[in-house]
Amino acid sequence: MKSSTSSESTQLSIFKDSLARRVLAQPDVHGQPGAQTDTDVLDDFTSYLVDEAWPSLPSTLREATYETRESVPDIDELSLDNISSTFADTLVSYGLTEDEESAQAFLRKALLDYVADACAPPPVWSKTRTTECEICERAVPLTYHHLIPREVHDKALKKKWHLESMLNSVAWLCRPCHSAVHHVANNESLAKEYYTVELLLEREDIQKWRKYAAKQRWGVRRG
Repeated sequence: MKSSTSSESTQLSIFKDSLARRVLAQPDVHGQPGAQTDTDVLDDFTSYLVDEAWPSLPSTLREATYETRESVPDIDELSLDNISSTFADTLVSYGLTEDEESAQAFLRKALLDYVADACAPPPVWSKTRTTECEICERAVPLTYHHLIPREVHDKALKKKWHLESMLNSVAWLCRPCHSAVHHVANNESLAKEYYTVELLLEREDIQKWRKYAAKQRWGVRRG
């Protein structure tokens, strides 16, 4: 399990996305930051709504995951009276809802979406297979790289680096890229710092390797 700050940041992002989808689903209204509006405006608007609602939600809801789904409160029964009045006032002023009651209904629907996403079961990793290497993007024979190496699974659980459901997450890499990943960091560093393809690609050495590998023709012997 990642740190509580990191975990809550992930859940907050899920909640923000749930709100954004609800905003975009509303009929186009004058002044509404919806489908016809710049994405930066939608991002700012949704971030504002999150700031007004998120801190007042129960911690069991803010920390919702597949593992903690049994302790997540029933959204239909959840009291929203402690949510800042500014949240409802903002929705009303933009024509997204008619009054405080409908604003709470809007929030409740977004929360239902959030819980569904936050508590979704992890994927069956074997079914995430791609047709191209996730680093060099070549359509070549692939291997699977354990993003959290099996040798450190016990330590990862003991130190609460990751949730148990994420231990078998994989990336589909060609053999050269797979080898390159294991050359740039040891298993513990891979588990703690580079447990997604996105995090691996933030490394300068992996970016340099990616550019090199992408230009290589598979199966062509040189020299």
